[in-house]
Amino acid sequence: MQQPVRIAPSILSADFARLGEEIRALEAAGADYIHIDVMDGHFVPNITVGPMVVKALRPHTRLTFDVHLMISPVDPMLDAFAEAGADILTVHPEAGPHVHRTIQRIKALGLRAGASLNPGTPAKMLDYILEELDLVLVMSVNPGFGGQSFIDSQLRKIEALRKSIDKTGKTIDLEVDGGIDAVTATRAIAAGADVLVAGTATFKGGDYAANIARLRGN
Repeated sequence: MQQPVRIAPSILSADFARLGEEIRALEAAGADYIHIDVMDGHFVPNITVGPMVVKALRPHTRLTFDVHLMISPVDPMLDAFAEAGADILTVHPEAGPHVHRTIQRIKALGLRAGASLNPGTPAKMLDYILEELDLVLVMSVNPGFGGQSFIDSQLRKIEALRKSIDKTGKTIDLEVDGGIDAVTATRAIAAGADVLVAGTATFKGGDYAANIARLRGN
């Protein structure tokens, strides 16, 4: 069953010179999760942050740290991000040889486990691990850069995953990341998403509370 909409601002669009302050402002503005994009310059083109930054940010908020690992190989880094303070670790099936084993390791670390699907990765990739997951992330842009436009074909994938998740009877977040603004947020929610990752749309103009409310449809 689709859950209430939650907003996960991506700190990729924050002021990196004052990330702690930015995260405190997001919590005050009503954010539900803090989305942390980890890029390695290999699995995706850019390089962003590592476990040291996550650890430095952890004391600034009690909000869930939703850490999206766009790195390969991913398995050697799971423990470090867990120790740094992540609450959710989301991995790509293509980022290691045995995604089920990766999910098992995340669970063994006491964290919530997510799997992310790139625009060209089919929903059926998760058929045999879906019930092990706490979160499914649909990338509605190709990962690696902020500020891209929403890829409309991903709405069909969200709809398909919504049906698959509901069939499990389990509480699994269905998250969408990429090109999310007030318009595409409405479409993603209608398709079945219940967590929205938004960078530009959250930070634009500086009124974080108003921006988050707008993304919720308020």
